[in-house]
Amino acid sequence: MTHEQKGAVLVTGASSGIGLAITRQLLECGFSVHGIARDFSKADISHANFHSTELDLASADAIQAGLPPLLKSLDRPLRAVVNNAGIGKMGYLEQLSVADIQSVLAVNLLSHILISRLCLPVMKQRSVLSDLIFIGSEAALTGGKEGSVYCASKFGLRGFAQSLRLECAKSEIRVSLINPGAVRTAFFDDLHFEPGDRAENAIQPEDVAATVLSILAMRGGTVVDEINLSPRKRVWQSK
Repeated sequence: MTHEQKGAVLVTGASSGIGLAITRQLLECGFSVHGIARDFSKADISHANFHSTELDLASADAIQAGLPPLLKSLDRPLRAVVNNAGIGKMGYLEQLSVADIQSVLAVNLLSHILISRLCLPVMKQRSVLSDLIFIGSEAALTGGKEGSVYCASKFGLRGFAQSLRLECAKSEIRVSLINPGAVRTAFFDDLHFEPGDRAENAIQPEDVAATVLSILAMRGGTVVDEINLSPRKRVWQSK
């Protein structure tokens, strides 16, 4: 398969963590990557096929204004969209501000919905195999103490992906959801807990990226509905 045939992939939250790992592996495999994040100033990505767009994904207006020009400027046909952006605000519900609640729901759920809504017509118009991939969380599978709003956003994303898969069933678009457990990224920097120190206590961002690549490589007649990734030995520790 030539690089041109591999097409372009849109990745949200591409400046760090899981999104950065996905971006790097896509570039290594010959895809053109159009990354979206609020700030790329600290992202170490230097590649001729990488294109960055800074957007505040907590703002519906910014998405509505910024994404259509990006889609028109793609250097290759849109092969896939990886909705990865996410933030965490943990605490008992009454401890969270309204702004905290709004930002979690805006980034973790609404941004995925709005971006998918804008990308779907472009993908359907081509009438060739394409993928919508959502990076969810194990928090979409069961609730957890101090995670009421975060879990709500991830449960919502899971329901959205399941419903969208049915809506896209007659098209050439596959919809997949990846639910990772604890991933060793800066996500935990501002939280009071983190995975244990041993390698088997956390998933690496590259593990999630490899899963994305495996979905893209899957035979066109097969859909990966949902896949859950877990650390081999789950350990949490307080800071």
